[in-house]
Amino acid sequence: MKKQNEIEKALGLDLCPIRTILAQISDKWTLLVIIILGDEELRFSHIAKKIPDISQRMLTQTLRKLERDGLVLRRVTPTIPPRVDYKITALGKSLFEPLDSMSKWAQDNQAAVLAARSKFDLEAEKLKTA
Repeated sequence: MKKQNEIEKALGLDLCPIRTILAQISDKWTLLVIIILGDEELRFSHIAKKIPDISQRMLTQTLRKLERDGLVLRRVTPTIPPRVDYKITALGKSLFEPLDSMSKWAQDNQAAVLAARSKFDLEAEKLKTA
């Protein structure tokens, strides 16, 4: 992550708030973690169970990134072993409305997108065999 930050800074990409914020929240796992946390406070293991195809390392990185951006709060309870809980902050909750809009758009337009993909793939296949 440090190297990526250095490259972005050298290219001046860190100065574009839209690009930097969207890049942070639009990766493969971030939005899924935010949705899973919702209004709940969950332990790491509970989050991992709800996303069975995410590795422990990737979940840790995603949660750290969300914590760094102020979207998730990490709370450690000093027990043996330590209990670590995560919950969405007010800033993180402010993403719920745009996420709901995006989800509705995806549901409303899924058939059209799938049809466009099929049409594109069919035309691409025709060009290959021509």
